[in-house]
Order: sequence, then C-alpha cells, then structure tokens
Amino acid sequence: MKLPRRKFLHLAAGAAALPAASQVAGAQAYPSSPVRVIVPFSPGVAPDVVARLIAQWLSERLNQPFIIENRPGAGGNIGTEAVVRAPSDGYTLLYVVTANAISATLFDNLKFNFIRDITPVAGIIRVPNLVSINPSLPVKTIPQLVAYAKANSGKLNFGAGNGGTVQLSAELFKMMTGVNIVHVPYSNGIQAATDLIAGQMQVSFDVMPTTIEFVRAGKLRALAVTTATRSAALPDIPTVGVRGKLVAWYRRTQEHACKDCRDAEQGDQRRAR
Repeated sequence: MKLPRRKFLHLAAGAAALPAASQVAGAQAYPSSPVRVIVPFSPGVAPDVVARLIAQWLSERLNQPFIIENRPGAGGNIGTEAVVRAPSDGYTLLYVVTANAISATLFDNLKFNFIRDITPVAGIIRVPNLVSINPSLPVKTIPQLVAYAKANSGKLNFGAGNGGTVQLSAELFKMMTGVNIVHVPYSNGIQAATDLIAGQMQVSFDVMPTTIEFVRAGKLRALAVTTATRSAALPDIPTVGVRGKLVAWYRRTQEHACKDCRDAEQGDQRRAR
C-alpha cells in the first residue's frame, strides 16, 4: 500500500480527535503493523528526543508501535539513504531536520535526491538555537561574550557536527560579530555538551533541547536564544540581537515520493492557489 501524504495526515488527525472506537477503525486501515521511524542521528540528541515523544504519541493513537531506529553518520545522510532504499509502503518514516536541507549544498556525492526521493508528511516543531557557555567564562551577556572573544581571539572553542545548523549558526554569529571562536567537530551534541560542562570547551550554539536541562540545572549559563522573540521555555533569556532569526525545524517524511503522493501534493497546491 502506498500512503499519500494527505491520507497519513487525516489518519493522524482523526486518531487524535475521534472517540476510541473510531481510532480503532482508522488504525485498521493504517498502520496494520509496526512502523519504523529512522532518526539519522545518535540517541539522546535533540532530534532523537523529539522523535521519541512523537513516536509515543502516534503509537497511542494509531494502536501500532512506531519504533525509533537510530542511523547516525555523515550529517544525517546514512539514515536518509536507508529510508530512500526502503520499500515505498508507508512503514518506514524518516525524521527530517534542517541538516537534510543543508546536505544538498555540502555533499557532491549523495546517492539520492532528497526532493525527488522523500515525500513530506507533516511539520513537527521549530526550535531556537541557544547560545550558552561554561559558567567559568567571565561573561553574562552577548556583548560581553563578543568583547571577551575579541580579546582572546582563537582561544575559545565551540563543538558541533560538520555542516549542520549548529555549526552554521555559530559561523553566522562569528561573521556578524567579527570574533574568532574555533569550531571543534563532534559526532553528536551530547558529547559536545558534556565537554562544555567539563570546561574543555567554552561556548555552545546548539539547539535548545540539547542544552536546556543543563541550563536549568546550573551546569551551563544561557546568554541568548536565536529567535526574534524570547522563548517561553526560557523567558528570562534575551534574544541574540542579530538580524533575522535562526531556528531548526523538524519534519516527518515517508520513503520515496511515489506518484500518489506527488499527485496529492500537487492537488493541495492547486487548491491553495
């Protein structure tokens, strides 16, 4: 069975809104067996945390297990390729993040075309990046961080994977402020946060779900969020004060842009016009 985008959304929405008897009836159509959700990143990082919450929500409402499978590596491309190669039956889903869009511009030898081979199903959340530091660093605001970094050029580090939203956010910050904070490549955000807490690094530009609990516990000091307005999750933390906003978005997709899916998508676009 090929699962068009609109049908998936209608089933998911109906499962949340209708009585229990209707949920059971809808679940008999889809899914009739467990669904794999490929998260192309390591366990414990922000995409994995959110994906597990969504998988639990879907499992409870559609009466079938939505099973998280972590397939990290190559900036998310290993997991993405695994989904592209999976049967086009709606039972292998991909948890997509901003890095999937970035990869098209950074990698010349991808074995798939993300736009052609992956079909969008639903947007999930948008989260800000959070500028945070090791508490031993003698700064409490973004202007103080900029001044300290300029006075100690090349002596501060930040950890991030290569080419993802975290590194690009940091590089944009560096470009706009004229500071030299050195990028240290990490395979996942939890390792980077651990070293930040231990003082082996000084600055983080990671997405909020990775570092917010460390901030709340006093292990890290938050300086700013990267959105245009303050976050309700940390209402006392100001915005970074640069033009525009930096957010990471998470989406759920299904494998292969099948003809039924493309037709449904095009129909949605025509009706929108």
